[in-house]
Amino acid sequence: MTAAPHVLILGGTTEARLLAAALATGDGAGARPPRVTSSLAGRVAEPRLPAGEVRVGGFGGPDGLARWMREQQVDALIDATHPFAETISFNAARAAATAHVPLLALRRPGWVPGPGDRWHPVASLDEAAETLVGLGERVFLTTGRMGLAAFAHLAEHWFLVRSVDAPDAPAPPRMEVLLARGPFDLAGEAELLRRHRIDVLVTKDSGGQATAAKLTAARQAGLPVVVVRRPPVPAGVPVADDVPEAARWLRARLG
Repeated sequence: MTAAPHVLILGGTTEARLLAAALATGDGAGARPPRVTSSLAGRVAEPRLPAGEVRVGGFGGPDGLARWMREQQVDALIDATHPFAETISFNAARAAATAHVPLLALRRPGWVPGPGDRWHPVASLDEAAETLVGLGERVFLTTGRMGLAAFAHLAEHWFLVRSVDAPDAPAPPRMEVLLARGPFDLAGEAELLRRHRIDVLVTKDSGGQATAAKLTAARQAGLPVVVVRRPPVPAGVPVADDVPEAARWLRARLG
């Protein structure tokens, strides 16, 4: 009997877990469930584990990933990492080309400003820190725990930092940490802005609904929002906006 096709999913995003669940039941890639392996970076202490096999940790760069895919006979690679996991995405593109494995990027669509939004788009966290000057002194920072160094020199600002795990140094000298995992609702986000007297919100364009309520809350409060634009997907890599589209792509390639 021919072995089931093997699908490797990179990332612990909501979309990655939904795709793994769909594939595990046979709903995502044909009549017979494929073998599904999800690879997590290991940066979150207690990640939500997807269906199927799970491995944690890096591969050792693109060459290591290509070697692992050959050894494990991977038939399709899905890059469902966070939209800002730029290094992993480029490593995946190089590894897929080396190992001759078809690659798809699964990316939730980015956020789009609406009427009443006061967005300040920037290209990086460093530019976000520069843009804060003049916008307000009390900052709600929701860019994750890995990039606080960009704001560490802003001694005159006060930061409310929200992340899943506690951030590491260097960090802003005036800072309160809020450990929380989405999804977040509008009422809670509005109360958070009010209680902490927030002047400005800083976020990455992660997209999706789980953390989008803060944007609506900021709009309703009339607050400026500094939005870090997401990096592009590597050239030549096809992109699916959601899990059903990714499943259709897999069916077309796995049969």
